[in-house]
Amino acid sequence: MKFLVDVNGARHSVLTDKNTATIEGAATAATLDVGNGTPARTLRIGDRVVRVVVHAREGKGRYVLDVDGHRYHVEALGERARVIQELAARSAPPAGPAPVVAPMPGLVVRVNVAVGDTVTAGQGVLVMEAMKMENELRASAAATVKSIRVTQGTAVEKGTVLIELE
Repeated sequence: MKFLVDVNGARHSVLTDKNTATIEGAATAATLDVGNGTPARTLRIGDRVVRVVVHAREGKGRYVLDVDGHRYHVEALGERARVIQELAARSAPPAGPAPVVAPMPGLVVRVNVAVGDTVTAGQGVLVMEAMKMENELRASAAATVKSIRVTQGTAVEKGTVLIELE
């Protein structure tokens, strides 16, 4: 099986097949003794025997390893899993506070903030009227008001971005 392995930020190509590991094109005999329920493992690469201690698992394919007194942050994923992870990262939603979006069609009655204002999580930033009821829309997180896309009296559709936060 082919793995793309990141060790402390450097990527390596590793191909495993029974008792052989091919690392960056160089094949050598390799075995890993899993142990008996402890985090300690024995890794044999060629004539060298190394004690590896797995300290933590930080997520899918992510490990913190101690090898001969040195700590390594390792992410080992198969080729397919790595491609999926990279595609997902490219299509991830933008980071930061979520914008304030109209939850239903309605009319903007009042905007309670201005561009540059700092808001706290849960603070009311805008009032909308829908079905003869006033609804106060709130910031989902602490942020700064980046832009206001509506004014008092604006009719909006469901999903319209009203206020952008950063």
